[in-house]
Formats: sequence, structure tokens, C-alpha cells
Amino acid sequence: MTVTPELRSALPAGPDLLRSVFRQHAAGVAVITAAGAAPVGFTATSLTSVSAEPPVVSFGVGVGASSWPTIAEAAHVGVHILGDHQADLAATFARSGADRFGAPTRWSEGPEGVPILDGVLAWMVCKVIARVPAGDHRIVLAEAVCGDPAGAGRPLLYHQGRFNALRD
Repeated sequence: MTVTPELRSALPAGPDLLRSVFRQHAAGVAVITAAGAAPVGFTATSLTSVSAEPPVVSFGVGVGASSWPTIAEAAHVGVHILGDHQADLAATFARSGADRFGAPTRWSEGPEGVPILDGVLAWMVCKVIARVPAGDHRIVLAEAVCGDPAGAGRPLLYHQGRFNALRD
């Protein structure tokens, strides 16, 4: 058996390996919101379509995140797909300690009381159906209740630790 250069440089499993590998993975950018005593939200690149029938999505959230206590109790969440014109919004919702719902963020109360962000490419309100332990995170499974896919623009991507736009 021949050992290729790729195999010789293999790193042991751990948080650094996972972060380094996923820096190579371009992902769409979403913001997850929920209503609580005050609205909460966070930027997520872990959003996944799980099932078409019923329409179920999943996303991961760290149990140490400031949004987790509200997400842990929320019956419904908002899922927002960001456009490439919303890198600043993505950064705001990713920044610890930021006033995520203060100016210049534009939002309104939507179905089920969920905060809905203005100007996104698409949004859904989803009913939380499960929270699955996964290390220092929880995988939230949520079934779409309603939404709007008709926003204008192109998707925002996250790659190599930065928000990016698609190139023509």
C-alpha cells in the first residue's frame, strides 16, 4: 500500500481538525430567531433540509450560546436565508454580546410571535419537534409551518472564515 502525501499529513481528530476541515466547506448562511422575554437569534451555517414530507429542517446550536436558553424552550423558531447584501446582518447575529435586534436590524413580529427579519431571500416559521444532544451542541429539528421564499437577490455564503458572495 502506498501512503500518499495527504495521508502523511493527517491530523488527529479534535476541534481544531473539525474547524480546519469545515473552513474548506462553503455553506449557506441563515439566521435562526425565536421569541422569549426578549427576541433571540444567531447566525447558522449548519442549516439542513431533512425531509420534504413533512417539511423538516435541522440546525445546530451550542448549549453555551446566549440564544440557547430561549431556543431550548421555544415552541417555534424563525429560519431566515440571507442574501449576499446581508453580510453585516450575518456578522451582527454571529457577534457575542451584540444588540442583534437593535438598529440597523429591521424585523417584525411574525406568525407564532417569531421575529421575522426584513429583506431576506426566504424565511420560514417552524415548529420545534426535537432537540437532540450532540456533544456541546443540540441539533434542533423543526417542521415548517409557513414562510415566504420570494425574496430577491443571491445567497450569502460562508467560506474560509468569511462571508462571501457567489462569483459570476
